[in-house]
Amino acid sequence: MDVGPRLLATATVLLAVLLAGCTERATPPSTAAPVPSAGTTGPASTAPQSPSADASASASASTSASASVPVAASPSPRPVAGGAVTTGPAAAPSAVPATRLTMSVDTRGGRILLVRGGPAQEFTLTLRNGNTRAYGHLLLTFQMEAFGPSPGDRPGPDPSVLLEHRDPATGRWSPAELRIANDFRPYHLHEGGSPLDRDAVRTERYRLRATATGPTGSSPLEVRLLDTDAPEGAGEARERPARLALPHTTRRAS
Repeated sequence: MDVGPRLLATATVLLAVLLAGCTERATPPSTAAPVPSAGTTGPASTAPQSPSADASASASASTSASASVPVAASPSPRPVAGGAVTTGPAAAPSAVPATRLTMSVDTRGGRILLVRGGPAQEFTLTLRNGNTRAYGHLLLTFQMEAFGPSPGDRPGPDPSVLLEHRDPATGRWSPAELRIANDFRPYHLHEGGSPLDRDAVRTERYRLRATATGPTGSSPLEVRLLDTDAPEGAGEARERPARLALPHTTRRAS
């Protein structure tokens, strides 16, 4: 038997096996990711983008969104009282309330206190028209009911009290009509008067004096403002737009 050739063949095989094992251990495993072929349908690559690319994308998106959203126009500022400025919507004008003619009186102590034969006492009448209507002819009328005589009085032929009106242009005093009676004179029998525009104000000055031989006592002075343009039967509110009663007393001299 030829043993030598078998031993040589066996040794050669063992040497080849040992060399192959050493070669495998010396070669490190590859870390490269497999490259998919054109037909592969795996997940897409998610490689991060650079900061400059993110900023460009954000700016582009912001510009696009701004162009698609309408911007409301800012209201124009407007001045208000006190010099302040507001930018809110202008307020709707409120309706002006209707005002009417009024008459007021002013005198010392709020009443007429006379001494028989003594000095006169002044009083002022103020007419304030409203915004409802203008008047063509307004007439002031004065009436006092009869009073006295008291015990010891010696009435004479002269009127018991005298009324005077001051002319605003000249400052002169002149007699004014004062009716002393207990009855009523219909409105439509009066004539004349002065105009008064809307929102106009007029002031009239009068004075009252008791005569030396008149009676003593008390009786209010009735002041009526008449619209002499009102038709007959128009009603008291139209014919007499204002009235007042001024307290009055006449006494003997001390």
